[in-house]
Amino acid sequence: MDPQVDSPSNMGKIIFYEDRNFQGRSYECMNDCPDMSSYLSRCHSCRVESGCFMVYDRPNFMGNQFYMRRGEYSDYTRMGMSDSIRSCRMIPMHRGQFRMRIYERENFGGQMMELMDDCDSIMDRYRMSDCQSCNVMDGHWLMYEQPHFRGRMMYMRPGEYRSFREMGMSNMRFMSMRRITDMCQ
Repeated sequence: MDPQVDSPSNMGKIIFYEDRNFQGRSYECMNDCPDMSSYLSRCHSCRVESGCFMVYDRPNFMGNQFYMRRGEYSDYTRMGMSDSIRSCRMIPMHRGQFRMRIYERENFGGQMMELMDDCDSIMDRYRMSDCQSCNVMDGHWLMYEQPHFRGRMMYMRPGEYRSFREMGMSNMRFMSMRRITDMCQ
């Protein structure tokens, strides 16, 4: 067993509550949960005690995504989130370099740029008007639909993403990217 993988610094803990202000039934989670509906009928608040998580408004890590770092979230609806959080994914801490290639077209076509740090606007930095596929080689990233890390987001783990449209993101363009660093601890 690799001690770095299972060490407490790589563990995350999030507690979901049915009602606002951390009231009502709760569900504690320390790893991925593809469907929380059997634990909670609704979810209005949460507390992230350690680590970083992505929460989703549909089961199986689908639908709108929200990035949650250590802290208290007493009322999702004030943050523009839905009360129907249905799944969550723990984001493992990554130490080391970050590297991702973004492509203008699906299936790694068109203009390609390699990122090793945050990019607040692919249009300003690379003169790319669209990003339709990517290959995440190192690290974990958040991709945003608007420049300057605004709008809806998508969590990207290491791997190849040949078509954002086929992933259900057909009406979403990614215009900025940010590394998920160990600042979330």
